[in-house]
This record gives sequence, C-alpha cells and structure tokens, in this order.
Amino acid sequence: MDLEIYQEKYKTNTALNEQNSLEERMSNAHTTGESMSELSTELSYYSSLATKVTQIQKGLSNWKQANELIQEPDMAQLAKIELNENKEIVKRLDKEVVKIQIDREFTDEDDDKSVILEIRAGAGGDEAALFGATLFRMYKTYSTGRQWTISIVSENVTEGGGYKEVIAQINGKGVYKALKYESGVHRVQRVPVTESAGRIHTSTASVAILPEAKDLDIQIKPEELNIEVMRASGAGGQCVNKTDSAVRITHIPTGIVVSCQETKYQAQNKEKAMNLLRTRLYEKEKTEQASKRSDMRTSQIGTAMRAEKIRTYNFPQNRVTDHRIKKSWHNLENILNGDIQDVLDEVRSEIQLKILEETKNV
Repeated sequence: MDLEIYQEKYKTNTALNEQNSLEERMSNAHTTGESMSELSTELSYYSSLATKVTQIQKGLSNWKQANELIQEPDMAQLAKIELNENKEIVKRLDKEVVKIQIDREFTDEDDDKSVILEIRAGAGGDEAALFGATLFRMYKTYSTGRQWTISIVSENVTEGGGYKEVIAQINGKGVYKALKYESGVHRVQRVPVTESAGRIHTSTASVAILPEAKDLDIQIKPEELNIEVMRASGAGGQCVNKTDSAVRITHIPTGIVVSCQETKYQAQNKEKAMNLLRTRLYEKEKTEQASKRSDMRTSQIGTAMRAEKIRTYNFPQNRVTDHRIKKSWHNLENILNGDIQDVLDEVRSEIQLKILEETKNV
C-alpha cells in the first residue's frame, strides 16, 4: 500500500464516533435499561480501534509532510528518515487495526473455556502410537507453561509406551481460544527406532480439541443414561485395581459411550466420564447447528478446525509445516518440547484473515 491508499482507508475515524455514542449510552443506561456489560464490551472495542486510527492519521500527516520536504535539498536527508519512520509506523498500526477487527469478528462464546483433548493413533501402527505420545507431551508441556492443569480421563497405552488413544482435560482460562485450530490430522516423517535400514516412515495421529461443557450448556436426564461399573484393568501384580471403580456411561438417545478408570475412586471416575459425555454432546449440538446455518464463514471456520492433514513434522529436514497457511518453522525439537506459541498465533491469525478476505469477496 502507498500513501494515497492509506489516506483513503483512514480519511475518517468512524470508530471515534462510535466510541462517543457508546459513552453517552452508558451514562444513560440506568434509565434506558441497556446492558452495561454489553455496552462496556462494545466501548472497549471501539476505544481501542479509535486510538489506533488516530495514531495512524497522525502518522499519515507526518508521512505526507516528510514526502513534501524531501524535494528540498537542505531537508532531504532528515525528511527521508522521517518518511521511512512514519511509513513503518503506519504499516505496523494498520496490522494492529486488522488484528483488533479479526479478534472481534471471530470471537467465540467458547473461547474462555477449558477443553477436552483427544489424541488417537492413525496410520503407522506402533510408530503412530509413539507419535501420539509425542503430541500429548507437546500439549502437556505447553499447558503447564501456561499454568493450566492437565489430567488424563482415559488412555490406551501400547507396550512401547505410545498411545493408541489418550483423552485429557485441560483446565484454564482461554484454553479453547489458544488450541481450537489444532484439531485435525497431524503427520510425522521420521526414521523409527525399530527401523534397521534407516528408512523414513510416515505416520499419523488425529487431534481433537473440544470445548468443555458444563451443566448449563447441556442438560442430561438420568433416564437417558446407562451407567455400568466394573473392575479397572491394570498392569498386573500390585497395580491391579481390586475394586469396581471403572465407570462406563452410555447415552441412550445418541449411542455415545464414554468411560473412565483413571482414579481408584468410582465417584471421581463417574464425574470425569459425565464431563466427557457433556462435552461430546455439546460438540455434536454445535456441529449440527453450524451445518444448518447458511453463512459461508461458519462453514469455513468449521472446515479449518477439522481439516485433514493440517500439519507435518519432518524430522530429517527439522521442519514443521502447517498446510492450511502454507508456512514452515525450522525448530522442530523446540516445538515438540512445547514451544508452540508462535505456531498457534500465526495459524490462528492467518486462517482467520484468509476466511475474512474470502467471505468479504463473496
């Protein structure tokens, strides 16, 4: 973009008008009955936007002045510095405006929720199960670094220490917003430790990030449930659980079955299983609602969040590639050790920007 395009884009500060209007409405809310919470949220958005636009307009004014002074020989050097500085300021602020608009556009009612993380080994046998364990460790390390708590609800461990399946609960504020675009098929390309010829194998594991549902989100009637208790399976010897603590719950109307045997207390396992059931039912309801809606954006967000083969972890080339945004990172070891904040941020912003641009062109 050149100066003229930015000037046209920011010739007026409509956000400032909205800010003034909202401030007036808030001062009269006690008589009009408008929601102070909703007005406050709107005011916060337009205030941030108005401040950025005001700064951009000032930067454009300085940019224009420098552009005129550059023609004068005794001022050319100083004007050139001013020109470049203000050009960069305007570009940076323009990106910040877009980010504010995108954040508002893609606000999800579930963004602040905790999540249920599900990882299942796909193609690749034992190697896929080991990759599933690697992914779980990556998310666990990342979560711990964010001061979130993570606890296993259900796991199916292979003899080699991999996961055929692992289901975990990640508790914290904003977990779903951070991780929601991680759902999909993850692929690994590496030489397995069991491969004597040194050949590279390709394996997959699927990841699902589900917003955790509470009683307020999903109402379940007791008569809709078939609850079974059983002796938990163990590793043998002293590890065998000798009490009927494992719980399996079937939701009769949908046929959804969940189970938990992670603790030696039946009540705790039942609570975890019920939480998982509510979350599955909530996800089912959300998916059905989205499919009934006709707007393109909802469809595209759903596609982006459940895409096939979203990412490849290539060990020989020390590369992680996200196929949805066609971007690679060359610090594979750090990423698998939980250093994924940059990946999460870039994936979210690029996917949302792409959807926003495409839907505006429809």
